[in-house]
Amino acid sequence: MIAVDTNILVYVHRQDSPWHQAAYARLSRLAEGRAPWAIPWPCLHEFLAIVTHPQIYNPPTPLDTALRQVEAWLESPGLILLAETEGYWGELRATLAGGRVAGPQVHDARIAALCNHHGVAELWTSDRDFGRFPGLKTTNPLVS
Repeated sequence: MIAVDTNILVYVHRQDSPWHQAAYARLSRLAEGRAPWAIPWPCLHEFLAIVTHPQIYNPPTPLDTALRQVEAWLESPGLILLAETEGYWGELRATLAGGRVAGPQVHDARIAALCNHHGVAELWTSDRDFGRFPGLKTTNPLVS
């Protein structure tokens, strides 16, 4: 199963992103396909925070538009939302220790731990920081 990180979701949504077309094409194929795919809940939260932030985008995405975007992704029949369940703490603890994480890196460790906890085979991201987490395969779907 492939999981999708926040930055890819942002590029899909924001038409002013230089990576919009590539991200949109890749996610569309994933969302319209038969295979299950995933978004970690923290990535949806972060997506909403980023695209509606007036200091990041001028103009920012109106909240109502961002909410409709999330709802469109939620309609994908193969989508699985990754959340904390029984046993997650052990995975998070190991991920934090294995990645020697501190401060803001805890957010990425949380996503990595959720992916590992749910058996994600690959995380689509353009964030190289995920390389610090052993056992999580990452792919930047925007490069050949």
